[in-house]
Amino acid sequence: MFGSIGFTELILILVIVLIIFGAGKLPQLGEGLGKAIKGFKKSVHEADAIEAEAQALNQAQGGGSAPAQTGQVAGQVSGPAPVAEVAAAEQGAAAVPPASKA
Repeated sequence: MFGSIGFTELILILVIVLIIFGAGKLPQLGEGLGKAIKGFKKSVHEADAIEAEAQALNQAQGGGSAPAQTGQVAGQVSGPAPVAEVAAAEQGAAAVPPASKA
């Protein structure tokens, strides 16, 4: 059934779980596990959607790796863009250019 786990082993595991948690806690345990799996799947799909949206936004802004998207200023290498710029870009507003330190 599940590789090397047979039907007898599954019954034994279920009996041990029933003894540990009791009959009253099993529905709550199942509900909590179901919500956790649902939340995990939702976060994975949202991450994919956010990544696809960012790629579409990048293509709409010019298709290349623009310095304003990475927080770079003429010749300087810096970290990722500030949170305000990312939030503005995700909402479809024009991104605020980074301040120069010259």
